[in-house]
Amino acid sequence: MEAVAEGLWGLADYQEQRGEIGKAVKCLEAICQSDVSFFPIVEVKTRLRIATLLLKHSHNVNHAKSHLERAQLLLKSIPSCFDLKCRAYSLLSQCYHLVGAIPPQKQVLHKALELSASAGHEITVKLWSCNFNSQLANALIIEGDYRSSISALEAGFACATEICYPELQMFFATCMLHVHLMQWDDENTVQLAVTKCDEVWESLDPQKRQQCLGLLFYNELLHIFYRLRICDYKNATPHVERLDAAMKADLQQMQHVQQLAKELDAINQSLSRSDLHHREVSALSEKQARLQHQLSSLSTWSSTAKGSLEPAYFGNMKRTYGDKLELAPPPIDGEWLPKSAVYALVDLMMVASGRPKGNFKECAKRIQSGMLTIQEELVKLGITDGVREVNLQHSAIWMAGVYLMLLMQFLENKVAMELTRSEFVEAQEALVQMKNWFMRFPTILQTCESIIEMLRGQYAHSVGCYNEAAFHYVEAAKLTESKSMQAIYQIYAAVSYICIGDSESSTQALDLIGPVYRMMDSFVGVREKTTALFAYGLLLMKQQDLQEARNRLAKGLQLTHTYLGNLQLVSQYLTILGSLALALHDPGQAREILRSSLTLAKKLSDIPAQIWVLSVMTALYKELGERGHELENLEFQKRREDDLQKRLVDAHSSIHHIELIDKIKVEVQQFHEVDINRATMGPSMSANLDIPESVGLSAQLPAPSSSRLVDLDMGRRGKRKV
Repeated sequence: MEAVAEGLWGLADYQEQRGEIGKAVKCLEAICQSDVSFFPIVEVKTRLRIATLLLKHSHNVNHAKSHLERAQLLLKSIPSCFDLKCRAYSLLSQCYHLVGAIPPQKQVLHKALELSASAGHEITVKLWSCNFNSQLANALIIEGDYRSSISALEAGFACATEICYPELQMFFATCMLHVHLMQWDDENTVQLAVTKCDEVWESLDPQKRQQCLGLLFYNELLHIFYRLRICDYKNATPHVERLDAAMKADLQQMQHVQQLAKELDAINQSLSRSDLHHREVSALSEKQARLQHQLSSLSTWSSTAKGSLEPAYFGNMKRTYGDKLELAPPPIDGEWLPKSAVYALVDLMMVASGRPKGNFKECAKRIQSGMLTIQEELVKLGITDGVREVNLQHSAIWMAGVYLMLLMQFLENKVAMELTRSEFVEAQEALVQMKNWFMRFPTILQTCESIIEMLRGQYAHSVGCYNEAAFHYVEAAKLTESKSMQAIYQIYAAVSYICIGDSESSTQALDLIGPVYRMMDSFVGVREKTTALFAYGLLLMKQQDLQEARNRLAKGLQLTHTYLGNLQLVSQYLTILGSLALALHDPGQAREILRSSLTLAKKLSDIPAQIWVLSVMTALYKELGERGHELENLEFQKRREDDLQKRLVDAHSSIHHIELIDKIKVEVQQFHEVDINRATMGPSMSANLDIPESVGLSAQLPAPSSSRLVDLDMGRRGKRKV
């Protein structure tokens, strides 16, 4: 009977190679359903093979789970078979993971860890222990048990250290950094985790580092998230550049691999001919061996470890050669995100790094590239026009969530970029896309609701609808639990109230600024502090407390320039400081400051900011009696105002304008059957796209109209100190 089993196994392998997965499963199930009994170990191996096929090529997780549970029962009667038992535990854990059954998953993993603890100290035992600790950490993250997750990862790190496996040490070090970034108890703890990653990475041989491409991407991305979280944008840039270079190099290598594979296929076809002479066969065979060696030298862990456990792929899609970025060797389930998602994330990091600097041409290219990649992957997951989250396979929800969140990040950046360039219609279209995606996937994209409200406020403010803008900012603050986001949105609302210009609105602005200003030093980084100083300085200026306004704004400008590098916010700071210098009778400093501000506004194609600066410069030239400069300036200002007016007319006449500014929240029907934690956090730490709030957040304040910000002759209002 063993010969029969071997034959059916071979036939199943043949059918799988042909892509006939259903037939391959039937071949294997023939063994399990046979009237003649096979040895238990034969049935166990067969059921494990069926489960692996189902997880790899289908969404039939429950079917795979049934086979694994049966295999486990059979293994209980077999005293040895450590490797088979571990494979069964690992695959069953992944099945529970895919269906969202976290308690039974943890139970299985604890049993697996008990087994590996009693099995000795061989390298294979330690590797399986690393596998189980990794999966346990993922499961604990879903439940929000960060401390226990860190403990599991520390146990895995200890195992990797015992067997002197630096790549595995790096895997666990980066995973721990990831958890610390999500938890963020205190900055010192996160900094220690960053330092640990740096130490382990430096301990790796340079050649090994090149082979560990998945670890390189993971490590660099986590470093970027950390730098952006603490608002250290300048030191994030080198990491972004290294990522981009690594991505381009990998794309080139993949093209090389595809070319080699194409040549090898052609040689294999030629060798199948029966009319070849011996010399031709010899030459072709030599070339075949050379190509096979070249391909083998370019292979990764998963492609060199035949027969080892293949982890369940995210989304359960069939993946092509080289489509994985492994973080660790088998049997670790060591992929964080599919390569396409990582590449899209690299594009997103390029946008996050380039947009504040005004590199809009490159940003537009990256946004288009990233969105195209994501849309292709969404189609593979079955997400086409009209599909909503109620239609999704449960096992596809979390991978869909990763791509959808990435898509929303790209769209958010597009809205911010188009508003900066006064391309209001394009901004409308991107924002409407965000709104439509949210309405189709309200549970998965739940965290995006406040972002959409904030962007509605940004749009309304940019087109001069300040009342509506303030409403949406306040609503956005209600929709998020993040203290940081609440603070930012309150400041945005305050600026809109200041732009309304009446006494009541100024009072409302102060009521919003005050609480944030008093606690601005408690936040991580300086984003909240720079925006609070900007808004408070602006309010003091409106109240004619010019010197105090100048002091606050100068401090905010210094922080913005040093840490954020956000050119639009710098330009706005400079414009107000230029206005203040003029009002305080310092025309020389005013001229210098305003020229710098105008240069930045031109680089950003920020038309309202240009008009604002030009209006102040006109007042400056008038005061200095420079009639020629004044007229020249007025002419340029008039052209800019005409251009802006045309854009505003187009925006106001659009069918989307009222929909976006209307003081009505987006109403959606929640899909209650989706586990919100799994949909929004991801099924595991590995799949959790924990992009910090600073990534993609529009930190700049849309430039209010010059008439509202430059008028220093307005009557004094009662001053209230924050």
